[in-house]
Amino acid sequence: MKIKIVVHEAEEGGYWAEVPSIPGCVTEGDSFEELLSNLYEAIEGCLSVDVEAAADSDNARVLEIAV
Repeated sequence: MKIKIVVHEAEEGGYWAEVPSIPGCVTEGDSFEELLSNLYEAIEGCLSVDVEAAADSDNARVLEIAV
């Protein structure tokens, strides 16, 4: 899976990044290498959040897929 990120230089030094396709998924790092490491953690954390089932009905199914 490929995900686009937007990297910004922080005013106080270092970098911060956001993942536009995952609202609220942001992270920072003192160096670019640290930022990249933190991005992997942030994306994994944002994608692993459990969401409650939308509806409980007799004909509804809950599925889990890997991408």
